[in-house]
Amino acid sequence: MPTGEIKSAVKHLSKHDKLLSTIIKNNGIINLTPRRKYFNLLLGSIIGQQLSTYAADAIEERFSAFFRNNPNPELILQTEDSVLRSLGLSNAKVRYVKDLSDKILSGEINLKSLSKKTDDEVIAELTKVKGIGTWTAHMFLIFTLGRMNVLPSGDLGIRKSIMLNYGLKKMPDEKKIASIAKINNWHPYCSVASLYLWRSLDTRNES
Repeated sequence: MPTGEIKSAVKHLSKHDKLLSTIIKNNGIINLTPRRKYFNLLLGSIIGQQLSTYAADAIEERFSAFFRNNPNPELILQTEDSVLRSLGLSNAKVRYVKDLSDKILSGEINLKSLSKKTDDEVIAELTKVKGIGTWTAHMFLIFTLGRMNVLPSGDLGIRKSIMLNYGLKKMPDEKKIASIAKINNWHPYCSVASLYLWRSLDTRNES
Protein backbone atom coordinates (compact mmCIF):
# COMPACT_ATOMS: atom_id res chain seq x y z
CA MET A 1 0.00 0.00 0.00
CA PRO A 2 1.41 3.42 -0.95
CA THR A 3 2.96 5.16 2.04
CA GLY A 4 0.96 8.29 1.29
CA GLU A 5 -2.32 6.42 1.73
CA ILE A 6 -1.19 4.95 5.03
CA LYS A 7 -0.10 8.39 6.21
CA SER A 8 -3.52 9.78 5.30
CA ALA A 9 -5.12 6.98 7.31
CA VAL A 10 -2.86 7.63 10.29
CA LYS A 11 -3.61 11.36 10.17
CA HIS A 12 -7.36 10.73 9.98
CA LEU A 13 -7.42 8.19 12.84
CA SER A 14 -5.13 10.27 15.06
CA LYS A 15 -7.39 13.28 14.59
CA HIS A 16 -10.62 11.50 15.47
CA ASP A 17 -9.62 8.92 18.09
CA LYS A 18 -7.39 9.91 21.02
CA LEU A 19 -6.80 6.30 22.11
CA LEU A 20 -5.75 5.20 18.65
CA SER A 21 -3.62 8.33 18.36
CA THR A 22 -1.61 7.18 21.39
CA ILE A 23 -1.25 3.64 20.00
CA ILE A 24 -0.09 5.07 16.67
CA LYS A 25 2.50 7.30 18.37
CA ASN A 26 3.83 4.30 20.28
CA ASN A 27 4.15 2.13 17.16
CA GLY A 28 4.95 4.44 14.24
CA ILE A 29 3.86 3.77 10.68
CA ILE A 30 2.53 0.27 10.02
CA ASN A 31 2.52 -0.92 6.43
CA LEU A 32 -0.20 -2.80 4.55
CA THR A 33 1.17 -4.57 1.49
CA PRO A 34 -1.10 -6.41 -0.98
CA ARG A 35 0.01 -9.93 -1.93
CA ARG A 36 -0.50 -11.89 -5.12
CA LYS A 37 -0.65 -15.68 -4.75
CA TYR A 38 -4.33 -15.82 -3.87
CA PHE A 39 -4.74 -19.59 -4.11
CA ASN A 40 -1.72 -20.34 -1.92
CA LEU A 41 -2.82 -17.78 0.65
CA LEU A 42 -6.34 -19.20 0.83
CA LEU A 43 -4.90 -22.69 1.24
CA GLY A 44 -2.76 -21.35 4.08
CA SER A 45 -5.81 -19.78 5.72
CA ILE A 46 -7.68 -23.08 5.63
CA ILE A 47 -4.69 -25.12 6.84
CA GLY A 48 -4.04 -22.74 9.73
CA GLN A 49 -7.59 -22.63 11.11
CA GLN A 50 -7.79 -23.32 14.86
CA LEU A 51 -4.09 -24.14 15.08
CA SER A 52 -1.17 -22.42 16.77
CA THR A 53 1.12 -20.50 14.45
CA TYR A 54 3.84 -23.10 15.03
CA ALA A 55 1.61 -26.05 14.13
CA ALA A 56 0.09 -24.26 11.13
CA ASP A 57 3.52 -23.31 9.77
CA ALA A 58 4.79 -26.88 10.12
CA ILE A 59 1.81 -28.39 8.27
CA GLU A 60 1.87 -25.71 5.58
CA GLU A 61 5.59 -26.35 5.04
CA ARG A 62 4.98 -30.10 4.57
CA PHE A 63 2.02 -29.40 2.30
CA SER A 64 4.01 -26.98 0.17
CA ALA A 65 7.01 -29.33 -0.06
CA PHE A 66 4.79 -32.20 -1.18
CA PHE A 67 3.54 -30.06 -4.09
CA ARG A 68 7.06 -28.75 -4.78
CA ASN A 69 6.10 -25.26 -3.64
CA ASN A 70 3.51 -25.01 -6.39
CA PRO A 71 0.15 -26.45 -5.29
CA ASN A 72 -2.59 -26.05 -7.87
CA PRO A 73 -6.25 -27.09 -7.96
CA GLU A 74 -5.72 -29.97 -10.41
CA LEU A 75 -2.98 -31.58 -8.34
CA ILE A 76 -4.88 -31.21 -5.09
CA LEU A 77 -7.99 -32.85 -6.54
CA GLN A 78 -5.87 -35.70 -7.92
CA THR A 79 -4.26 -36.34 -4.54
CA GLU A 80 -5.76 -39.08 -2.36
CA ASP A 81 -7.45 -37.88 0.82
CA SER A 82 -5.22 -40.21 2.85
CA VAL A 83 -2.11 -38.53 1.45
CA LEU A 84 -3.39 -35.06 2.38
CA ARG A 85 -4.22 -36.34 5.86
CA SER A 86 -0.68 -37.71 6.18
CA LEU A 87 0.59 -34.15 5.65
CA GLY A 88 -1.33 -33.05 8.74
CA LEU A 89 -4.71 -31.96 7.38
CA SER A 90 -7.81 -33.02 9.26
CA ASN A 91 -10.68 -34.75 7.44
CA ALA A 92 -12.57 -31.46 7.37
CA LYS A 93 -9.62 -29.51 5.96
CA VAL A 94 -9.12 -32.12 3.23
CA ARG A 95 -12.72 -31.45 2.19
CA TYR A 96 -12.16 -27.70 2.35
CA VAL A 97 -9.00 -27.57 0.20
CA LYS A 98 -10.65 -29.87 -2.35
CA ASP A 99 -13.82 -27.78 -2.38
CA LEU A 100 -11.75 -24.63 -2.99
CA SER A 101 -9.88 -26.39 -5.79
CA ASP A 102 -13.08 -27.72 -7.34
CA LYS A 103 -14.83 -24.34 -7.31
CA ILE A 104 -11.81 -22.69 -8.95
CA LEU A 105 -11.56 -25.33 -11.68
CA SER A 106 -15.29 -25.20 -12.39
CA GLY A 107 -15.15 -21.41 -12.70
CA GLU A 108 -17.59 -20.89 -9.83
CA ILE A 109 -14.88 -18.78 -8.23
CA ASN A 110 -12.54 -16.62 -10.29
CA LEU A 111 -9.59 -15.62 -8.13
CA LYS A 112 -8.16 -13.27 -10.74
CA SER A 113 -11.29 -11.11 -10.61
CA LEU A 114 -11.29 -10.68 -6.83
CA SER A 115 -9.13 -7.56 -6.85
CA LYS A 116 -11.77 -5.81 -8.98
CA LYS A 117 -14.69 -6.70 -6.73
CA THR A 118 -16.09 -4.71 -3.81
CA ASP A 119 -15.41 -5.90 -0.27
CA ASP A 120 -18.92 -7.36 0.03
CA GLU A 121 -18.58 -9.12 -3.31
CA VAL A 122 -15.25 -10.67 -2.24
CA ILE A 123 -16.82 -11.93 0.99
CA ALA A 124 -19.78 -13.41 -0.92
CA GLU A 125 -17.41 -15.07 -3.38
CA LEU A 126 -15.01 -16.59 -0.86
CA THR A 127 -17.66 -17.83 1.55
CA LYS A 128 -19.03 -20.10 -1.19
CA VAL A 129 -16.14 -22.38 -0.23
CA LYS A 130 -16.63 -24.88 2.58
CA GLY A 131 -14.46 -23.89 5.51
CA ILE A 132 -14.12 -20.23 4.50
CA GLY A 133 -16.22 -17.92 6.64
CA THR A 134 -16.48 -14.19 7.11
CA TRP A 135 -13.38 -14.04 9.34
CA THR A 136 -11.16 -15.68 6.69
CA ALA A 137 -12.65 -13.39 4.03
CA HIS A 138 -11.90 -10.35 6.21
CA MET A 139 -8.28 -11.47 6.66
CA PHE A 140 -7.98 -11.98 2.89
CA LEU A 141 -9.35 -8.49 2.23
CA ILE A 142 -6.91 -6.86 4.64
CA PHE A 143 -3.71 -8.86 4.28
CA THR A 144 -3.95 -10.10 0.68
CA LEU A 145 -5.91 -7.42 -1.19
CA GLY A 146 -4.77 -4.59 1.08
CA ARG A 147 -8.26 -3.13 1.46
CA MET A 148 -8.34 -0.10 3.73
CA ASN A 149 -11.83 -0.15 5.24
CA VAL A 150 -12.45 -3.64 6.64
CA LEU A 151 -13.64 -4.02 10.24
CA PRO A 152 -13.05 -7.64 11.35
CA SER A 153 -15.42 -7.38 14.29
CA GLY A 154 -15.58 -11.14 14.76
CA ASP A 155 -11.84 -11.40 15.40
CA LEU A 156 -10.91 -12.36 18.96
CA GLY A 157 -7.80 -10.15 18.95
CA ILE A 158 -9.76 -7.08 17.87
CA ARG A 159 -12.42 -7.72 20.52
CA LYS A 160 -9.79 -8.17 23.23
CA SER A 161 -7.84 -5.10 22.16
CA ILE A 162 -10.93 -2.90 22.15
CA MET A 163 -11.93 -4.17 25.59
CA LEU A 164 -8.49 -3.39 27.03
CA ASN A 165 -7.87 -0.09 25.26
CA TYR A 166 -11.36 1.36 25.65
CA GLY A 167 -11.85 0.26 29.26
CA LEU A 168 -14.76 -2.11 28.70
CA LYS A 169 -15.76 -4.64 31.38
CA LYS A 170 -16.22 -7.45 28.86
CA MET A 171 -15.28 -8.17 25.27
CA PRO A 172 -17.58 -6.28 22.90
CA ASP A 173 -19.86 -7.94 20.40
CA GLU A 174 -19.96 -6.97 16.72
CA LYS A 175 -22.66 -4.35 17.29
CA LYS A 176 -20.61 -2.63 20.00
CA ILE A 177 -17.48 -2.68 17.84
CA ALA A 178 -19.36 -1.13 14.93
CA SER A 179 -20.63 1.56 17.30
CA ILE A 180 -17.13 2.36 18.59
CA ALA A 181 -15.83 2.53 15.02
CA LYS A 182 -18.61 4.94 14.07
CA ILE A 183 -18.28 7.15 17.17
CA ASN A 184 -14.52 7.44 16.65
CA ASN A 185 -14.84 7.94 12.90
CA TRP A 186 -12.59 5.07 11.81
CA HIS A 187 -14.14 4.92 8.36
CA PRO A 188 -12.78 4.79 5.65
CA TYR A 189 -9.69 3.34 7.39
CA CYS A 190 -11.04 0.52 9.58
CA SER A 191 -8.32 -1.88 8.35
CA VAL A 192 -5.58 0.47 9.53
CA ALA A 193 -7.35 0.96 12.86
CA SER A 194 -7.46 -2.84 13.19
CA LEU A 195 -3.73 -3.16 12.43
CA TYR A 196 -2.95 -0.78 15.29
CA LEU A 197 -5.37 -2.54 17.65
CA TRP A 198 -3.63 -5.86 16.94
CA ARG A 199 -0.25 -4.22 17.35
CA SER A 200 -1.27 -2.81 20.73
CA LEU A 201 -1.77 -6.38 21.99
CA ASP A 202 1.75 -7.29 20.82
CA THR A 203 3.12 -4.23 22.63
CA ARG A 204 1.36 -5.26 25.84
CA ASN A 205 2.81 -8.76 25.57
CA GLU A 206 6.30 -7.38 24.97
CA SER A 207 6.23 -5.08 27.96
